Amino acid sequence: MRLRIRSERGSAILETALALPLLMLAGVGVVEFGRAYQTSQVLASAAREGARVAVLQNSAAAAVDAKVRHYLQMGGLTSDGTVGVTTAAVAADSVAKAPGSEVTISYPFQFVVLQPVAQLLVSGSLIDSPITVTATSVMRNEAGS
Repeated sequence: MRLRIRSERGSAILETALALPLLMLAGVGVVEFGRAYQTSQVLASAAREGARVAVLQNSAAAAVDAKVRHYLQMGGLTSDGTVGVTTAAVAADSVAKAPGSEVTISYPFQFVVLQPVAQLLVSGSLIDSPITVTATSVMRNEAGS
């Protein structure tokens, strides 16, 4: 009996040492993908608000850019020139062919913990570069009176 107890000694610490890194990686993964989803939602809201400004009569591209950058800043994203905003005239309705405005935002997103961990395991240009998150919003232009 005494021999059997000694042979199982330390197995709990060994199991913990094997399971804890996997649990921590799963927890960090949930947080990182939550950040990515939040970034996507902020971009979608910023594109929508930019499209609302773009459809107004006599709206300038600078006003659209300023509105988008303001929403990005309010969402906690930096807008230090890394954001590309394009406004283009599009057909918003396939039946009536009403003119519309499209605002597209591209934002580089980099994982804080997962990318450095991946860089330790695998080297490559795909792992080193940030992921580009894109949001697009199209709205029909207001008709002039």
